[in-house]
Formats: sequence, C-alpha cells, structure tokens
Amino acid sequence: MSQTIVVKIGTSSLTQPDTGYLALATIAQVVDSLSRLRKQGHQVILVSSGAVGVGCMRLGLTERPRTISMKQAVAAVGQGRLIRTYDDLFTALQQPIAQVLLTRSDLAQRSRYVNAYRTFRQLLKLGVIPIVNENDTLAVEELKFGDNDTLSALVASLIGADWLFLLTDVDRLYSADPRYDPNARPIALVNQIDELEALHVEVGDRGTSWGTGGMVTKISAARIATTAGVRTVITEGRSPQNIEKILQGEAIGV
Repeated sequence: MSQTIVVKIGTSSLTQPDTGYLALATIAQVVDSLSRLRKQGHQVILVSSGAVGVGCMRLGLTERPRTISMKQAVAAVGQGRLIRTYDDLFTALQQPIAQVLLTRSDLAQRSRYVNAYRTFRQLLKLGVIPIVNENDTLAVEELKFGDNDTLSALVASLIGADWLFLLTDVDRLYSADPRYDPNARPIALVNQIDELEALHVEVGDRGTSWGTGGMVTKISAARIATTAGVRTVITEGRSPQNIEKILQGEAIGV
C-alpha cells in the first residue's frame, strides 16, 4: 500500500563530527533507501539540514557562526553545495528531486500555506522527491522555524503524511543521553508524548556543535506530528535502511 513518508535527517548524521565534512557514505545510503521507497510506490519528502554546516566546511570555518548575517551568508554557500550532492546521487539512480526552501510565514499565512500544499502535492504526483530546508539565507529570527525537526513535523502535518521519520545520531529514544550516561534506558514505544514525563526522560539540548537540534526538538516535533495523526519514529541516521524495515513491521527506533 502506498504511503506518504517524510524523512528528516540532521546535520549530526549528514556530517562527520570531528571535521564537519559531508558524510558521503551516509548520504548515499539515504539516497538509495529513499529511491527504493519511491520505486515501491511510496510518496517521499526529505527534510535535510546541513546548509550551514556544509558552508562552514567550504569556507574553512571551525565553528558554527553566531550572528544571523553570518549564518545567512554561510547557508547561502552551503545550500547550493548540499543540493548538488543530493542531485548527483539521486540522478545516478534516475530519481528526480526538487529543492523547496521555506520560512515560517509560508506555513503561517493561509494563501501561502495553500500554495505550499499544492506545490508539494504536484511534486509528489510527478514522482519527485522534494528536498526541504529552511530558507536560512533570507529568514530573520521571527520567521525561523528554529530547527528542522519542527519544520519536518509541520511539513508532515501540511501534506497529511502517514509517517515522519526523524533520523538522528542515536538509534532510538533513551531515558538520558546514552553517549554520556551508561545507565540510559532505551524506550521502545511511546503511545502518548505525555508518558515521557512519567518515565522521567531527560533529553539533551543539542546534538552536535554543527547542528541546532537535539532530543528536545525531536520530542516537540513528535508532539506536533502525532497531534496531526502522523506516526512518528526516531531512529539512527547512519542506518536509513531501517525505514523500510520499520514500514514492514520491525520494531526499530521509537
């Protein structure tokens, strides 16, 4: 059965943590997995972070910019390079893609919301995989989503997706950050977001120095998506083949 799937991948999965360079092997696996889902008849949207991180790498910067103007300039450098990488890899598999850059006002104003919906629907009808990112080059603070976890949840809600997959640098949700807490417990299934409070889940604020998200934003995104009826999964970005396994019923991620 054909389903509509939104996949979000973060900077921590797209780049190498020590250098900030693109993790090409991971990106190639993501491209292969999403192309395979398309061939199975599913409609797929990819929400991809990474423009600022790639821009930093291209310009030789060693840390993420702090000022809005610098972030916008670096994003302008990185976005073109990022989409070119995706286009080269998807083209090798004969899968057409489209670049869609959004600001918060595109989903807040009724006329622009309807236009965004129609554009996504037409792209999906054409068999295209839209690659979505925040328009970091132009968005000012009050027009920003804040992170692409939130953006992906809003896009999933907009198009009435069946699934939202949040690909991250851990394999599932834990009671604490497993990279720093050896007693962190894996959480296999959450039926209601409010259950996390009862489980005393501690969530970190950020993923890596190159990204803006973290488990807090993923849980917030899950709240947005599940409220709209979108089933949400957090799973490991370096194993995108898990998406297909989860769709087939395997219990991977949360």
